[in-house]
Amino acid sequence: TAVRFVNKKCYIRARFVYIYLSFCLTDYFSQGKNDSEDSGLRFATCQLLWKQINSETEKIQEELNKQLFDNLIHFLRQSHSELQTKKTEWMCRMKSSEIPTAALVLGVNVTDHDMTFKSLSEVLQDNVTPYVVSLQAKECPGIKHLLQKLMGQLMDCNVDVDSSEEEECVNISQKKIRCSMASLSKWYESVTKKTDSETPSKKRTSSSRHWQSPPIVVIFKDMESFTTKVLQDFIVISSQHIREFPLVLIFGIATSPMIIHRLLPHSVSSLLCIELFQSLSCKEHLATVIDKLLLTTQFPFKLSEKVLQVLINIFLYHDFSVQNFIKGFQLSIVEHFYSQPLSVLCCQLLEAKKRVNSLSHNQCENIRSLPSFRRYVESQVSEKQIALLTEDSFLKEVTQTLLEDLHIYHENYFTVLRCLHVFTTSLPKYPLGKQIRELHCACLGKSVWETEEYESAIQLLRMLAKDELVAILQKCAEIFISSSGKQFSNTVEKLEEFLARFQNLEAETSEVQDVSVSSQKELQKTTDLYHLQKTLLALKESKRSKKLTKFEMLRFEVVDFIDSLVRSYLAPAEMQTLNEVVYFNTANTLREHLNAAPRIALHTALNNPYCYLKNQTLKSDVGCISNTAPDICIVYKLHLECGRLINLVDWLEAFSTVVTAVEGTDPDAVATDQVDEIIHARFIRAVSELELLGFIKPSKQKTDHVARLTWGGC
Repeated sequence: TAVRFVNKKCYIRARFVYIYLSFCLTDYFSQGKNDSEDSGLRFATCQLLWKQINSETEKIQEELNKQLFDNLIHFLRQSHSELQTKKTEWMCRMKSSEIPTAALVLGVNVTDHDMTFKSLSEVLQDNVTPYVVSLQAKECPGIKHLLQKLMGQLMDCNVDVDSSEEEECVNISQKKIRCSMASLSKWYESVTKKTDSETPSKKRTSSSRHWQSPPIVVIFKDMESFTTKVLQDFIVISSQHIREFPLVLIFGIATSPMIIHRLLPHSVSSLLCIELFQSLSCKEHLATVIDKLLLTTQFPFKLSEKVLQVLINIFLYHDFSVQNFIKGFQLSIVEHFYSQPLSVLCCQLLEAKKRVNSLSHNQCENIRSLPSFRRYVESQVSEKQIALLTEDSFLKEVTQTLLEDLHIYHENYFTVLRCLHVFTTSLPKYPLGKQIRELHCACLGKSVWETEEYESAIQLLRMLAKDELVAILQKCAEIFISSSGKQFSNTVEKLEEFLARFQNLEAETSEVQDVSVSSQKELQKTTDLYHLQKTLLALKESKRSKKLTKFEMLRFEVVDFIDSLVRSYLAPAEMQTLNEVVYFNTANTLREHLNAAPRIALHTALNNPYCYLKNQTLKSDVGCISNTAPDICIVYKLHLECGRLINLVDWLEAFSTVVTAVEGTDPDAVATDQVDEIIHARFIRAVSELELLGFIKPSKQKTDHVARLTWGGC
């Protein structure tokens, strides 16, 4: 049914992005909006920028996985050392037939698992063993298929010997070996003997990277998808041969480690020596990616508030995939450089200034047409307005200055943003968000100091304890010291002054009026009810008009200073002149590409094929069935006119009438005579395609009818 396509929404979106980004970008830039003469330069800039960003993402991935991979290698080394040095302990384990097993919990972001396992396999093959096998459930429906995949991948792994002596490499054909654990044991024995018989020099080069008698590591990428019988059979068989060769299992788990005990009975799970490993959560991974790619001046390209919100919503509500977030970021880069002619200036500041000097008159006119530049011109005096609108040379000078101001704005913005985040994360209920990306979106969209959430945060900051406030000020001072902004020297001095004044408060003795003692004495002297009431009212009034302490005054001063920084440096990006050069703000385009709506897309393609094919012969009036449309489009439009059950004979006759109208034959003759075999075959194929797409299904009520499954246009 059509519901199947909704369930495959994530797959369609990811596949579309892959095909879209794999398309030849050179042709995409040159054949599209080619009204700009610098399409080649924009394409080269886009490629260079993405190359730098992709390199940074790989570095981030490597750093985040380093601790996890080091722990896994330590686990493998510990298991392997027991085989090599502690013979007695290892034999005790062999008697119990325990297989060293690493339960690797990766989280529900399944689309990111392939990248993690690929990196893990490379690390293991480079540092531990050449015998690493990766298995997926869809490739192993039975134990026979699992052993075939296992041995098939192992047979391609040759011992690391000199490449000039390929005839000495152990390469056993899978076809000549029966896929069983006994065959695997013999193969491993022959491989290790061949390695041990090498010359010492070759043996040193081989063991420099791999361990002596390296273990066979089998990775189950998606353990939850494997059938219970396959896992049980493999573990039981492997435990019987564990004395013959070292074997280590790695279970890739997306949900919970308890899945091991749900899939395997105790008699089987007791054969495993399981150790649990937890990867970094996908939310922490995304926070690191946003911090390194977006909240930095290293890369000139930026995302607007709406575009960033689209990518974050897809991440949070669809797949939790960091890789898909990065693909969406890549798509934003391509769309920005494709749709914005002035994106040629979206590069490093020095290079952008050089390119400004070579701008043509048309490109200068593009600058003048920018909304942000229009606002800038309107704020200038009349003489400067005339010069900006008529003189290209003066415009270029001003553009260079504005680009430098935009760069300085970003340097100051990110520094103050981090400082404000340090303050707001210590507040209860996080009025401005717990993650820095939430605060960033709030500042990008509008003036954050005008929001109710900001006012609530300021009120809570005015009630912070001294220890919390001092710790936050120290963190903020470190942020400003490490920043590249040149305007924060006075800010650092001011923060250090605040810290010194807080320290002086501890040394000073607080002046406390002994109001309680004096009031008690007055109350003791008072015997009249009238005077007692008057004294109590005076005491109450004195408490109301109590002066602020030095700490409270200093706390108010600190909060007001932070508020002044926010108002000075966290202005919305859309208010900055020439922000269109570096900010991609077409959220609707990105949403159409990434947020797949398959039902709407299918209806549009079948009801109006011209929308996608752009063939003039396919144009037709609304409600009409074009006889030049593809067969499936004709059948689809005819089926929209039917009820719940569709008579195949009537459907065929209607299809034949529409098709023969283009061929110039008489429709009446077709209606009376037998339908042509070719037309009949075309109809059957079109109906089968509609059934495959989930629009119809065979009916059990009448054999010559089909049931309609969808209703409405979309």
